Amino acid sequence: MSRYLQTTSKFLSYVLRHKPDTIGLTLDSEGWADITQLIRLANGHGTKLTMKLLLEVVSTCDKQRFALNPDGTKIRANQGHSLQVNLNLQQQTPPQILFHGTALRFVSSIRAQGLVAGSRQYVHLSVEKSTAIQVGRRYGEPILIEVEALAMSLNGHEFFKSVNGIWLTRTVPTIYLRFPDVKS
Repeated sequence: MSRYLQTTSKFLSYVLRHKPDTIGLTLDSEGWADITQLIRLANGHGTKLTMKLLLEVVSTCDKQRFALNPDGTKIRANQGHSLQVNLNLQQQTPPQILFHGTALRFVSSIRAQGLVAGSRQYVHLSVEKSTAIQVGRRYGEPILIEVEALAMSLNGHEFFKSVNGIWLTRTVPTIYLRFPDVKS
């Protein structure tokens, strides 16, 4: 993905996940934004956005962060919201083990309180180690934490799978976490 597409993707993530009001955008209760309004408001606030560019970001984003509605008039982020939105996800049974990538500097806190969503609606987990490590690398020296997801599910914790394959849950208590042998 080119730097221009990455910049546009970051802008879309910001307004569709966290701060639509910075450009005057309104999301519906399910996180959908009208594409025509998004383009008009983005351009009015100094971010060049066209339908062609928007569609290119949606189709080339390797993490598939965004979705279009069936008639192509609305867009939303697939997960990662700090805003309260209803993504209409159905509860699913997760695989036995999922992974969470974070930075080494956060391990002490995670050992003490488990994984918490913080400002977001859900904790994000992945099936693939490489994906989790890539996420952790964004915050510093990466560390991979294993989550006993199936055991959690069997003990009543809800799991959801987003459109792009990321597993979501509200919190992960420490009892279900397995840390690599590192000092934190």
